Amino acid sequence: MAYNREEIKEQLKEVFNLATNGANADKEFKEDALLTTDLGLNSVGVLYVVIAIEEFFKIQFDDVGFGDFKTVKDVIDYIEQKVK
Repeated sequence: MAYNREEIKEQLKEVFNLATNGANADKEFKEDALLTTDLGLNSVGVLYVVIAIEEFFKIQFDDVGFGDFKTVKDVIDYIEQKVK
């Protein structure tokens, strides 16, 4: 299934809010937000996010590590490329 950029962003927002137990739900989920600093992801949160992204979008992070991503934009770009 193909997703547009806005659909990917909205799903990621939900995943990140769950991974951080809503700790950053009041912050604006912007593409330039840093994953660890702005969104507060720790190592457990990263693991949860990776699993949720792989399950929802039916993709695998087989050619990169999630640590290679610094911003929300990086993740969206990667997912967009994989679901085409």
